[in-house]
Amino acid sequence: MGRADDQAALDALLDAAREGRSAALVVRGEPGIGKTSLLAYAGERAEGMTVLRGTGIETEAEIPFSSLHLLLRPALARVDALPERQAAALRGALGIGPAGRDDELLVGLAVLSLLSDLAEERPLLCLVDDAHWLDRASAGALRFAAHRLHAEGVVLLFGARDGFDAAGLPERALAGIDRESAARLLAERAPGLDGALRERVIEESGGNPLALLELPESAPVQGPLPLPRRIQEAYAARIAALPEAVRTVLVLAAVEDGGELPVIMRAAEELGVAPMALGTAERSGLIRVEGARVTFAHPLMRAAAFRHGTFAERLAMHRVLAGLLDGRPDRRAWHLAAAATGPDETAATALEQAAERARERGGDAGASAALERAAELTEETAVRARRLTSAAVAAADAGQPVRAKDLAERAGRLETDPRSLARLSELRARLAFDEGAPHLAHDLLVSGAEAVSGVDRVMAGAMLVDAARNAWQLSDPGRVAEASDRLHALGLRPGDGLGPAVDAVTGAAEFLAKGPAGALATMRGLVADGARVREGAHALRINAAFVAGLVGDFRAGRDISAAVVAECRARGEIGRIPLALLTLTASDLYLGRFNDAVAGAAEGLRLAADTGQPNRAGYLEGMLAWIAAVRGDAAGCSRLAARCRDRFDANRIVNGLAWAEWALALLDLGHGRFAEALDRLDAAVEGPVRHQIQAVYFAPDQIEAAVRLGAPAGEPLRRFEEWALASGLDWAGAVLHRCRALLEPDWDTAHEHFRAAVRLHADSGRPWEAARTRLAFGERLRRERHKGSARPHLRAALETFERLDARPWAERARTELRAAGDTSAPAGRDETVSALSPQELQIVRLAAAGLTNREIGAQLFLSPKTVSYHLYRAFPKLNVVSRAQLAGLDLS
Repeated sequence: MGRADDQAALDALLDAAREGRSAALVVRGEPGIGKTSLLAYAGERAEGMTVLRGTGIETEAEIPFSSLHLLLRPALARVDALPERQAAALRGALGIGPAGRDDELLVGLAVLSLLSDLAEERPLLCLVDDAHWLDRASAGALRFAAHRLHAEGVVLLFGARDGFDAAGLPERALAGIDRESAARLLAERAPGLDGALRERVIEESGGNPLALLELPESAPVQGPLPLPRRIQEAYAARIAALPEAVRTVLVLAAVEDGGELPVIMRAAEELGVAPMALGTAERSGLIRVEGARVTFAHPLMRAAAFRHGTFAERLAMHRVLAGLLDGRPDRRAWHLAAAATGPDETAATALEQAAERARERGGDAGASAALERAAELTEETAVRARRLTSAAVAAADAGQPVRAKDLAERAGRLETDPRSLARLSELRARLAFDEGAPHLAHDLLVSGAEAVSGVDRVMAGAMLVDAARNAWQLSDPGRVAEASDRLHALGLRPGDGLGPAVDAVTGAAEFLAKGPAGALATMRGLVADGARVREGAHALRINAAFVAGLVGDFRAGRDISAAVVAECRARGEIGRIPLALLTLTASDLYLGRFNDAVAGAAEGLRLAADTGQPNRAGYLEGMLAWIAAVRGDAAGCSRLAARCRDRFDANRIVNGLAWAEWALALLDLGHGRFAEALDRLDAAVEGPVRHQIQAVYFAPDQIEAAVRLGAPAGEPLRRFEEWALASGLDWAGAVLHRCRALLEPDWDTAHEHFRAAVRLHADSGRPWEAARTRLAFGERLRRERHKGSARPHLRAALETFERLDARPWAERARTELRAAGDTSAPAGRDETVSALSPQELQIVRLAAAGLTNREIGAQLFLSPKTVSYHLYRAFPKLNVVSRAQLAGLDLS
C-alpha cells in the first residue's frame, strides 16, 4: 500500500530487462519500511524471467563469499561454461574448487559472466535482501558485476539499510507511506483499533508499515525510543508469551542464523527440546520454515529472539552448534569464538585457520575479522601481536583503512620483533599515502627501514626504495637523497636482488641534485632489467617502465607495461592493472598513440575506482587533460585539469599536477595564446613541478611561446639541452635542434638546425614532435620567402596532425599551407575512428584481431552481451556491417 511510484519504477526495470537492457538498483530504508516487500513484489512481477534470491546473514558476514554462494547456488551447474580463469576463481571463492587467492574483482567478473550467461535463455532478476549484512567479499563482487551490467537483460536489486556501500549504484530511498495508505493498512489489519489509538499509531509509526502492524499489538511505550527498538520490544513481548521450549527454539534459530533446519533440529535435540516446539514457533508467525531452511519473518524478530536468551543460554548454544559443524570449519570457528569467555587457543587457532582460508579465497575482510577475534582470544603477547598485525594487513588489503590503522596501533603496542615492526611501518606508510599524507608515508618507511636494517637489510632496502619513489612523487629532492644515502649505507650485495632498483634511486637523487648528465645512464639499468623479465615481478617491471619514462625510452616503457597489462588480464589480477595502465598510457601518449592512450586511461580510471586507488586517478586524468588540449577540447581539458589540482590539494602528489599545468599551457599554445602559455609554464617551474620529468618535456613549449613573444628562453633551453644530450636519443636531439632553430636569428644556421631535426625525427617514433618540427620549419621557410620549400613540410605536418586529431594544430598547419600558396589542403580529417568512444575503440580493435565477444569480455572485464552492444553501435560509425570488414580498417 502507498508504493505505486516505487512499484512503477521496478516494473520499468523489469520491462527494460525483457527488452535486453540491464540495471542495478539499491532500495534503501530503515527497518520495516518495506524493502523486502518491494523485492518480493519484483519477484512476483517477473513473469518470463529467471529469479535468483539471496540475502545477507548477520552471523555469516565475516565468512567470505557466503552470501554470494547463497545467491548463485541454483546456477552453479553453469560455472563450467565460463572462461577457464573466471570459472576457477568462482569455484575457489565459493569453496567448490581449489582456492587460488584470486582478486575479488575477478570473482566479480565471473559473476557478471555467469549472470550474462543465464540471461541468454531468459531475462534474469537477482534479489539480494539485507545487503547491509553481505560479507564484504560478496558485496565487492556483486558491486563490480552491477557496475558492468549494460545489455544483458539482467536486473540486480539490493534491499539495504544504511551501512551498505552502494559505491555509486543507483538508489531509491523509501520513506514512510502516506497517511491515507497507513489508515487503510490499519483498517485491514487492526479493524478493532479505536480512533484515538489508531491516530496515535499512525503518528508514531511515521508511515513505517512494520510499525503500523506491530505497534497496535504492544503495550504503550513511554519515552522517545527509536522506532526499530519499539518494534523489537513488541516482538519481545510476543516471544515472552510463548512456552519455554518454543522460546528456546527461537533463541537457537537466532544464534545459528544460517537457517539450516537439520542443524537447528539436532541442536534443539541436544538441548532437550522436542521437535514439536519448532512447529509452534512457526505457527506464531515469527519464523518461516521453507524446505530445509528456517528464516525469521523480519530481522528485528531475530534481534528480539537473540536478546531474549540469557548470556549463559547463548554460550551453551554456541558450544552445541560448534560441535555439530565439524564439516563446516569456518562457521565452527566462529561458534567456538562466541562460546569463549576468556583466552581460548583452540578457538583462536580455528579462527586463524579460517582466516588463512579466507585469504586464499580473496576474502581479506573476513580474514581480518577472524584474525582480530583470534588475537582477542590469545593469551601469549607475541602471538597476539602477530595476529593483530596480520589482521591489520588484511584490513588494508580489504580497503578498510580506518580499521587497519586501529589494528596496526594495537599491534604496535605489543610488537617487539623488528621484522614485524617494519611490516607495520610499511602498512602505516601505505595507509598514510592513500589518505593524502605522502610525507608521513615517506618518514614511516625511512624509520621502519632503520629499525629493521640490523636484522634484515633486504627488507630495509626494499622499504627505502619505496620511500624514494614516494619522495619523487612529492618532488622532494632532499628526501630522495636521504633514501639514496641510506640505501648505500646498508651495504647491500649483488645477490640481494635490489641492485637495479638501488641504481635507479641513485640516479634519481643525482638527477635532482646535479642534473641528468650522469644520472640517466645509471637509471637505464633498471629499464634493461625490467625488459629482461618475461613473467611475474610486476613491481620491478612497473618501476622499470616508470623509469623508462624518465630516461625517454618510451618504446621500452610501452613494451614492459603492455606485457604486464596482458599478464594481469590473463591472470585476472585486476588490482594491479590501474598502475600498469598508467605507465602504458604515458608511453602511448609520448609515442603519439593518442587513441590508445585515451582508451588505456579511461579503463585505468574505471578500474582505479573499482579497486579503491584514488591516487592513480590524478596521473591518468592529467594525461587525458593533455590529450584533450592537443585536440582542442578546452572544456574537457579544463575540467580534467581542475580535478588534478583538487587531487594535489588533497594528497600533495605532484605528477598529476605536472600533467595538468602542461595540458593547460598546451591548450593556450595551440590556440595562439602565447603569453598565457608562457606565464603558466614559468609559474609551473617555480613550484614543485620543476622536479618532475614533465618540466623537461615541456621546455620546448616554453621556448616556442617565448620566441613568439620575443622573450628570453635561456633557462628552458638549458634545462632541455642538458637532458637531451645526456639521453643520447634521436628524438631528443631532433627537438633540441628545433629549439635552437627557433631561437636562431640567422636563417642559414636555423636552416641547418631544422634539417638536422627532420633527419633525426625520421625513425624516432614520436610523430607529434616530428609534426611540430615540420610545422615550425615550414613556418620559417614561408617567412623567409621559400614558399615552395615550405609546402612539403607543412603538408606532412598537417597529415600527422589530422591523423592524431590535433585539431588546433591541424588548422594552424592548414592556414600556413594556404599562405604558402597551397589551396588544395583538405578541409578536415576522416572522423571515422574519432567517433568511437574509448571503450568502443578497444573492443573494435580486439574484434579486428579475431577475438570472440567472450574473449573480449574476459580481457576488458565486460559481459559478452555488452561487447556485442558496443560492436552494434560501432559498426555504423565505421561504415561496416560485419566483423570481417574490420581487418581492413586503419584503427590506429
